[in-house]
Amino acid sequence: MRLDDARVARLATVGKDGQPHIVPVTFAARDDVIVIAIDHKPKSTRDLKRLRNIQANDRVSLLVDHYDEDWRHLWWIRADGTARITETAAERAWLIEKYPQYQAIPPEGPFILIRVTRQTAWSSS
Repeated sequence: MRLDDARVARLATVGKDGQPHIVPVTFAARDDVIVIAIDHKPKSTRDLKRLRNIQANDRVSLLVDHYDEDWRHLWWIRADGTARITETAAERAWLIEKYPQYQAIPPEGPFILIRVTRQTAWSSS
């Protein structure tokens, strides 16, 4: 069970109003850095709540989990940290390497970079 092997995660942010917000994301992780792209997948706007929330409160959590009908195989990993938004990121290469879809259409950003300050994990086995 490794964070960087997972294919999808949920990003949790909190806005200045204190309201939590969670969305599924694709991501790449190395050591204590996680990169997420705002990519070409259809969105109603580029003014996304997750970006506004990070501007108001840079503390975030990323949750990866695995469900199986055989509960002996359940696990989850949560990475807590601080996030920043950038228009360019060398870490974009990590996403292109991980997801074949990005090889055809590389993400242009913006990008969310998370510096992981704490990682918590649980496994039933």
